[in-house]
Amino acid sequence: MLILHYVTLTKLFMIKNITYFFLFLGVISCSTNEEKLPNVIVIISDDQGYADVGFHGSKEIFTPNIDRIANNGVIFSEGYVSYAVCSPSRAGLITGRYQNRFGYTRNILLAPKDSTMGLPLTEQTLPDVLGKANYKTKAIGKWHLGAHESLVPERRGFDEFFGFIIGGHRYFPEDLTINDLTEARRQMDGYITRIYDNGNRIDTKKYLTEELSDNAVKFIEDNSDNPFFLYLSYNAPHTPLQATKKDLERNMHIEVEKRRTYAAMVSSMDDGIGLILDKLEEKKITDNTIVIFFSDNGGVEWYNFSDNGVLRGIKGDFFEGGIRVPFTMQWPKKIKPGITYDKPIIALDVFATVASAASAEKYIKNDIDGVDLLPYLTGDKFGLPHEYLYWKNPDKDIDVVRDERYKYLRIKNDEYIFDLKNDISEETNIINSSKPIYDRLKSQFKEWEKGMIDPVFMDLGMGKEYNKLNPDRWYNDSNPKK
Repeated sequence: MLILHYVTLTKLFMIKNITYFFLFLGVISCSTNEEKLPNVIVIISDDQGYADVGFHGSKEIFTPNIDRIANNGVIFSEGYVSYAVCSPSRAGLITGRYQNRFGYTRNILLAPKDSTMGLPLTEQTLPDVLGKANYKTKAIGKWHLGAHESLVPERRGFDEFFGFIIGGHRYFPEDLTINDLTEARRQMDGYITRIYDNGNRIDTKKYLTEELSDNAVKFIEDNSDNPFFLYLSYNAPHTPLQATKKDLERNMHIEVEKRRTYAAMVSSMDDGIGLILDKLEEKKITDNTIVIFFSDNGGVEWYNFSDNGVLRGIKGDFFEGGIRVPFTMQWPKKIKPGITYDKPIIALDVFATVASAASAEKYIKNDIDGVDLLPYLTGDKFGLPHEYLYWKNPDKDIDVVRDERYKYLRIKNDEYIFDLKNDISEETNIINSSKPIYDRLKSQFKEWEKGMIDPVFMDLGMGKEYNKLNPDRWYNDSNPKK
């Protein structure tokens, strides 16, 4: 009887421990699943107006899929970029640092043989950081951070690249008549090069926005089982104004032809974003995918027929219309839907927010200016992500600083103070009645300015001067053209 009792107890003990073992495995499995790193998709439009999205009240241009991001997450009503033109804005985004720190305050020339014309190699990029955290990384679309072989996306942290190098591009495949940049002889030749696909030039068959969207969907399809970082940089709705017949037809309610074409270009981009969101749902990874959307700068109302709404100014200006942009983000696992966040944030914050979410902060080697926004969106932190935001254009002699409410702007000898909380359109200069505010903001700017440097390369308007200093600018050509 004693032996039988002992055997019975032993069996019970073994069963109990086996049960605990499998329960333990289950806990580990659940914990691992819960702690899976998020996927990240950063989507950038090009020269899109502040008012040209549904979540900012557009009744003319319909953006149901961009609005899906806004409805599923947060609208940043005071979302800024770090510069008012394309290339410096992107340099700030991808480094998380004010581009003035490394002298990147100009739109770059197309100079494929110049290793200094673009993002300095001393600067660490977001894909550099995420790659160390075992993310699969891909850039799609517009690069605009350097054409030299040392500066292309595959050399700046991305595993893959599908797109074009220069700051703009034509949209229809029949227009792409140059094989690659070895055949370029002028700045605008970059607009008519064939598309790069991981180092190879390919013949595309569709409207370019559709090609970029399709490639993004395929990347998600191929990498849905492991953490990925997708940097989708549309050139829409940047000029040239080119749209498909089907996209024009659904915007016939817009009477002005160029505005209609612009709207059609936005429609195509919005469709592509819809395909991406649908693919996330199909793969059941929506909840744990961060999706961020914003424009690289304000719209150029007179040129591409965008609309900045109530904001004063356009692309290139440092009034609100040049730097405040449509900006939204979703991460269903962490961020409640339907939030409007009304504190000033900036595209520099994307680097810090994504690196933190990816548990990759330990890989950051440079001091960054961005802030992890997530604690402010979840209610774990209160107050301001930034006490001050700054902008400086040395060429046009422009200084800008803003706090939560007030903005100081100097354009050469003209100085302004605007109360942005009560005057979003910057109609009333209150500088004469705001000396304490003026003194504080100007002093704050001067302190920040000490860490900035002058531009380190020439810009688009200096092509002739650059050619004189660099007669071998182009491959196999001793007589370069502007």
